[in-house]
Amino acid sequence: MPAVELTAGTIDYEDTGGDGPVIVLLHGLIMDGSLWRHVVEDLRGDYRCVLPTLPLGAHRRPMRADADLSMRGIAEIAGEFMESLDLRDVTLAMNDWGGAQLLVGGAHDGRISRLALCSCEAFDNVPPKGAARMLPYLARVPGGLAAALLPFRFDRLRRLPMTYGPLSKRPVPREVMDLWFAPVAEQREIRRDLRKYVASSAQGRRDLMEATGALGSFDRPALVAWATEDRLMPREHGRRLAQLLPQAQLVEIADSYTLIPEDQPATLAANIRGLMSR
Repeated sequence: MPAVELTAGTIDYEDTGGDGPVIVLLHGLIMDGSLWRHVVEDLRGDYRCVLPTLPLGAHRRPMRADADLSMRGIAEIAGEFMESLDLRDVTLAMNDWGGAQLLVGGAHDGRISRLALCSCEAFDNVPPKGAARMLPYLARVPGGLAAALLPFRFDRLRRLPMTYGPLSKRPVPREVMDLWFAPVAEQREIRRDLRKYVASSAQGRRDLMEATGALGSFDRPALVAWATEDRLMPREHGRRLAQLLPQAQLVEIADSYTLIPEDQPATLAANIRGLMSR
């Protein structure tokens, strides 16, 4: 896997290569680019798909000890990543984690030609509904985060309502989740990075709320793809985002929870293709 050295540390990424239009696909908490594997398989023949592993818990290389790993800090990492690889006319897609909305109207905005917001954090939903809302409190208790992550070591506990059960209707394959959770389970420095992010959730919520106004200035094509059965990202948030973005198309996707790339990858890929043609 290639890597790039950024201000915060070294970021691994996947790159399908080629001369096609660039799509940068961002993942959520304790996930990596493999979240998008089925969508990428559909798109890679026509588009260059680039998938950075953000420092959200599944990254394999710890960030620098002084790195800003707040929501805004990680958004800046995503922006610096695009700049470092000189990615232009980027279609920026996000699922679950919504922090990349903070790039709109900022220093890296000029690299973004399209947005795809796919059942992600928005407005005040940070951390999102569900068990994740306990993480900022647990992160402040010595050993609390490690204890909270313990059930994820066991495949049979990963589908519980208080773990990853509400994220996807279809189980994420064991081998994929094993890769997601190995770094945070095995490396103290990765837990340190994750702790910094979740402990700053209140500031992330404020930043995302303040950034809402900038979405109205994004006068480029946008897709808002929202799961109709999402348990964590309110359905009305998808509709509100579509109303804010001047050129947004709202697509509500049935038979899916938050992780649309897992539950309905073909439908999502088809809608991203539609976005790319605009």
